[in-house]
Amino acid sequence: MQKDKIKSEKKQRLTNQKLAILLYLKSVKSHPPVEIIYQEVKKSLPRISMATVYRNLKDLAKQGLIQEISDKTTRYDGDISSHAHFICEKCDCIIDIFGRCSLIKPLKTKVGKIKKHQIYFYGLCKKCF
Repeated sequence: MQKDKIKSEKKQRLTNQKLAILLYLKSVKSHPPVEIIYQEVKKSLPRISMATVYRNLKDLAKQGLIQEISDKTTRYDGDISSHAHFICEKCDCIIDIFGRCSLIKPLKTKVGKIKKHQIYFYGLCKKCF
C-alpha cells in the first residue's frame, strides 16, 4: 500500500522544470512545438536540456495537465478545457474551437467507457482561404 502512495506522489510532483513548462503553456494561446517551448523555457532555466523538455511534456500530457496535439508536428496546448482544434492544411496554424464540443461528456459504450476525447477539424483558415 505504501508503494502505491509513493508512486502516486511521484506522478503528481512538479519539478522546477515541469512547472516552468506548464506555466509557459498556460500563458500562451498558441500551440507551440517542443522546439519553441524549449527556447522559451531556456530563458528562465538556462541549463535545461531538450531531453528534459521532451520528458516533462510527455509526463504533463500523461497526467492530463496539458494536451498533446499530434499532427505533422506534435504541438502542445496548456488549455485542458473541453474544446476541439481546427488545423489549417496550408499554414499549419491551430485554432481552438469552443462550443458544442464541450457537450460531449464521458460515456459508456458497447466497447467500453470513454473518459476523454480529442476532436480535430481540417481545412483552410481565414488567412489561407
